[in-house]
Amino acid sequence: MTIPFLDLKKINLAFKDEILQSINGVLDSGYFILGNENNNFEQEFAEFCGTKYSLGVANGLDALILIIRAYKELGIFNDGDEIIVPANTYIASILAISANNLTPILVEPSIETYNINPTLIAQKITKKTKAIMAVHLYGRCAEMAKIVEIAKKYNLKVIDDCAQAHGAIEESLQKKVGNLGDAGAFSFYPGKNLGALGDGGAITTNNFELYQVIKALRNYGSHEKYHNLYKGTNSRLDEIQAGILRAKLRHLNAENNLRQEIAQHYIQNIKNEAIICPQLPSFKTSHVWHLFTIRTKNRQKLQDFLTKEKIQTVIHYPIPPHKQKAYQEFNHLSFPITEKIHEEILSLPLYPYLEKNHIDKIIEAVNIFEK
Repeated sequence: MTIPFLDLKKINLAFKDEILQSINGVLDSGYFILGNENNNFEQEFAEFCGTKYSLGVANGLDALILIIRAYKELGIFNDGDEIIVPANTYIASILAISANNLTPILVEPSIETYNINPTLIAQKITKKTKAIMAVHLYGRCAEMAKIVEIAKKYNLKVIDDCAQAHGAIEESLQKKVGNLGDAGAFSFYPGKNLGALGDGGAITTNNFELYQVIKALRNYGSHEKYHNLYKGTNSRLDEIQAGILRAKLRHLNAENNLRQEIAQHYIQNIKNEAIICPQLPSFKTSHVWHLFTIRTKNRQKLQDFLTKEKIQTVIHYPIPPHKQKAYQEFNHLSFPITEKIHEEILSLPLYPYLEKNHIDKIIEAVNIFEK
């Protein structure tokens, strides 16, 4: 039997009774959009993140788009302005910027953390720079204390892309992602640490004015039906997904703890000179291990070897955003660290209910791999 990269069936069956109870409650209520389940989830998720406000939206990309759009409605961002963003990220981070007619300014990551390197940010700031988008890639919290300090110095907004890092904590600030900048964006894609049974997303903030604008924008630009303040969109978290997320949110800390234990076991026991494991952070909860990414110069050979050993792996991500056809205007740019990461990275199975004998088999296989 092949060890799956991610067993979503096992993850969700762990809460089958709670999920079914929630779905039945929604069916019995007869209310399916912007009802009590969504209201309750927004309150509970805000409490989880430590923010004043939370808004359920259709997906993580919409969450980012709506934050930027709201700042445009408030007159803080304008077409042609620049947002600094890591070069090493999933393309959604950059799509959200260009979708709003703003310009993404790419910055290299640290090779140790794979997150944006704060020491390189200041040199990319211009008169057009309006924000820094910090992405907590693979579940590791970015160096937000340094990023926030830079943002304050240059009067910039900080947007938290938390799509892969639900529950991660910034070590020095002692705050969770989503409560580290001016607004945070989350994805509840099924494979995420907090995953729905379909698409879903959320926005967190402590700014009431921003909250009010986004609340209208996600609902056709309206707070009151047929009274449209903005040229909005339809991006709402439905009641069934909100109820499912409420059920799973209660278990998120425990599941993140299991992820951290598995990651630590991997790092302590993978001993192969051809393999570079991610660094174990000094502060346990600063990384919630959405993905466990190793690096090797012989990635295809390693992936083929693990496939023969009946271990499923995934490449996150084979092509960096600046080399995508969608961003041909960036194809000439060179980001050596980003390109190195994208050429060498391979994700091993890691999820809360991964069996111990499977973990041991993965470690054994990686250790006997010959470059």
